[in-house]
Amino acid sequence: MASPSRRLQTKPVITCLKSVLLTYTFVFWVSGIVLLAVGIWGRVSLAVYFSLLDEKATNVPFVLVGAGTVVVLLGTFGCFATCRGSTWMLKLYAMLLSLIFLIVLVAAVVGFVFRHEIKTNFESNLNLALKDYNVTADRHSEAVDTIQRTLHCCGVQNYSDWERTEYFSQRGIPRSCCKNQNDCSEEDLKDPNKAKLKVFVDGCFFLVTSTMESKMSVVAGISFGIACFQAPVSYTQG
Repeated sequence: MASPSRRLQTKPVITCLKSVLLTYTFVFWVSGIVLLAVGIWGRVSLAVYFSLLDEKATNVPFVLVGAGTVVVLLGTFGCFATCRGSTWMLKLYAMLLSLIFLIVLVAAVVGFVFRHEIKTNFESNLNLALKDYNVTADRHSEAVDTIQRTLHCCGVQNYSDWERTEYFSQRGIPRSCCKNQNDCSEEDLKDPNKAKLKVFVDGCFFLVTSTMESKMSVVAGISFGIACFQAPVSYTQG
């Protein structure tokens, strides 16, 4: 009489296990596509905000794109390994899955721990961008204009921040702060009392950080979900 372990090695059981493994691997491959798309979306959607951060922070979307690419390639390898039924391939696949899970998890923890430092860094760079603001093709000045027009804000904490800049002494508050471009003359922008009625009075710092947190929460949520999915997949592969 065949032993229990021998009975489990029948063709139907092996076929069933392969089907389950292929399903997990396919979903994992799709999660790589999602991670890749989220990285690209984050880069495009948050580009103007990242331009006012240090270089390390601007690498976040590229990390997601890179991770997504690796997951897609690894998922393809996993499908091949499962179809071949190669033991060493499956073990290698499980080890790589575990490694990626740990990397994603550590990245999420680091991002959470240093979120306040990122805010401080952004506020400092936004203040510096206002100080050095000009009407040339400077990317920081363009970022300030884009943020003020898009979020309907002006300055860092409020519109009066512009009064302490060199640009204000020459041309007043930038036109990107105007509520109505057709009713916002340079004379108005040079007079703080008149400008208060013509420009957005709320500062950009709070609005930017709120916008970034809401969008990055989407990125973090998807990334964390994929990381959590990788854990059972790694366990199954092992």
